[in-house]
Amino acid sequence: MAKQGFLEKNLRYLFPLPAVLFVIILMVFPVVYTFFLSFTDWSLTSGKPLSIVGLESYLKVLKEPRFIESLGRTFYFTFGAVIVEMVLGTVLALILNRKFKGQGMVKTLLLLPLVATPVAIGIVWNLFYDPTIGILNYVLSVLKLPQSGWVSDARTVMPSLILVDIWEWTPMITIIVLAGLAGLPSEPYESARVDGANARQVLFQITLPMLMPTILTAVILRAIDALKTYDIIYSMTGGGPGYASENLNVLAFKYSFEYFRMGQSAVMLVFLFAIVMLFSLMVMRVRSIFEL
Repeated sequence: MAKQGFLEKNLRYLFPLPAVLFVIILMVFPVVYTFFLSFTDWSLTSGKPLSIVGLESYLKVLKEPRFIESLGRTFYFTFGAVIVEMVLGTVLALILNRKFKGQGMVKTLLLLPLVATPVAIGIVWNLFYDPTIGILNYVLSVLKLPQSGWVSDARTVMPSLILVDIWEWTPMITIIVLAGLAGLPSEPYESARVDGANARQVLFQITLPMLMPTILTAVILRAIDALKTYDIIYSMTGGGPGYASENLNVLAFKYSFEYFRMGQSAVMLVFLFAIVMLFSLMVMRVRSIFEL
């Protein structure tokens, strides 16, 4: 009876306990352990035991030109992709929100990039970008335009990767904005019709302001994912040619599993974690202003 009473009394703690332990093991522990490693000089190839060096590991990484360049590429990729995706996704959502023949088919086709695996997308787009047999260079030759090296050229590799990301993730922005459009109240539109507002005034003074919290939510989700992009870049270029497409996540992977410099790799991941957190808090702050 005493055991029965204990179980009944603590059921509200015992039922969520497996989920809490799961989160701690798979999420909290890796973050804490990465922070710990960032204060060490652990290198698997040095033969030396792990030792705590404090901020020395951070200073060593900050002096690396390759780290600074990868940081710039991370921001370039993120802002280049997310800004275009936000604009294009919103425009597509506004178009798809209207009734037209074949609307259901268009929405279905829009989902196809989201269900494909990133590695498969990278392989297919590498075929498109191939300088000799790729369809894109063939189209350029037909149009009598100069051909491009795409991902094999250091000057064009980042815009080429951004184009792939836009193709893959614009549908997600479109779906989120479509959901926001479906939830907009009808009263402002009825008032606008009574006042004689035209379509342009309705769009810019009613629809977009009311949609802004939804759009910013989509931006947060997409920007977090873009900042830590790894699969598309690594499957298409491996960070090359040279280091021309190395972002922070790819560089941290190479430091861990190619150079075995675990301490410095952890420092890079801490910087990435801080960037994601700061950007998310900033956009959430802007979102709260639009909700007022």
